[in-house]
Amino acid sequence: MFSRDYPATLTPNGEGGYIVTFRDVPEAITEIWDKNELKETATDCLVTAVDFYIEDHRLFPAPSKTKKDDVIIQLPISISAKILLLNTMVSGNIRPVDLAKKMGIKPQEVNRIIDTGHTTKIDTIAKALSVLGKNLQLSI
Repeated sequence: MFSRDYPATLTPNGEGGYIVTFRDVPEAITEIWDKNELKETATDCLVTAVDFYIEDHRLFPAPSKTKKDDVIIQLPISISAKILLLNTMVSGNIRPVDLAKKMGIKPQEVNRIIDTGHTTKIDTIAKALSVLGKNLQLSI
């Protein structure tokens, strides 16, 4: 089970805005000037951090338990599914070219599947996970 809810910390920047950080993802740091910007800006920041992990072929950390003053930033389901695929690939030492062979597609197509900027059908991500021996399940 992978949670989409990442705890964020807001720290006053001394100029009327806030620095937003994620203890589980130290690369994710952003600044907002109005709390109305928080959800969109912090989500974009967190998704950008996912890109760093994809580029470096590193496991993306699961969120820690929420603390009293945390703000919860929820990743989109599509990004969470891509993180599950990334983490499965990294854990199994599977390169995009290896996954492409298993799926019968070109390596460039695998790169698009895990690219956070590319819209990927959830069925495609489920298929990729399936050939790696995993079963993607959604629940309410």
